[in-house]
Amino acid sequence: MSAALLTTACKASMKPFMRQTTPLLASLGARSFQSATVSQASEETPVTAKEPLYKTFSIYRWNPDEPTEKPKLQDYTIDVNTCGPMVLDALLKIKNEIDPTLTFRRSCREGFCGSCAMNIYGGNTLACICKIEREEKSDVKIYPLPHMFVVKDLVPDLNNFYKQYKSIEPFLKQKKPLQEGDRENLQTIEDRKKLDGLYECILCACCSTSCPSYWWNQDEYLGPAVLMQAYRWMIDSRDEFGSERREKLQNPFSLYRCHTLMNCARTCPKGLNPGKAIAEIKKMMAAE
Repeated sequence: MSAALLTTACKASMKPFMRQTTPLLASLGARSFQSATVSQASEETPVTAKEPLYKTFSIYRWNPDEPTEKPKLQDYTIDVNTCGPMVLDALLKIKNEIDPTLTFRRSCREGFCGSCAMNIYGGNTLACICKIEREEKSDVKIYPLPHMFVVKDLVPDLNNFYKQYKSIEPFLKQKKPLQEGDRENLQTIEDRKKLDGLYECILCACCSTSCPSYWWNQDEYLGPAVLMQAYRWMIDSRDEFGSERREKLQNPFSLYRCHTLMNCARTCPKGLNPGKAIAEIKKMMAAE
């Protein structure tokens, strides 16, 4: 076939395709023109700034370098329209722009690490997932976790809390030592589901520090968070030390100071129920 005939054949085969694509290209061109027009108009018309919304944050302050000074509430007034929607955003704005001496813990900003646990609006929660109540006219009062020794400002001393967590040995324990060639610890889907509502605990201590029994007996009572973690390992099908774990709790204080007030479940920022886990431990121990 000659080059001329080949060119004519190609043009003929392309005509149906061109009939279909021409309107589409035209519409795309019109849209591009419209978007360019809108973009140009938006550049010419400035975005109206939000009206300032001032809110006062009353924050607990105490400095260990000044031991003779009593703890106090210090007020900071900021425009909450110039920061993020969460209380942690307001704290960061205060620290960055007003008072760099303000001290608090924070890390992930997504409710995963538990670092920014504190008492806000009268309840224990995480500052990173606690929204600023914009319609509320009263001040936002922020304290460290209650009934804990304070390191500085909003930073509580959690050494005893983590020491108690370590005491329950939060890891798999098996009586048969691993041999070369052994497979990994397998678990059925049903056994794995038993851990739901337990493994999600981030050890923020919100539940333990909302428990009156823990306030008065935290030197011996393990508290909701640690006991829920103890139960998590007791019911793990791969663990072989369940009875030994329960034996360590056979005393008047480690477990039985729980009076089922359920403050722990109400305040947990992850929606967990430590009180139920403690009740399950009591049932298991009563049956033995």
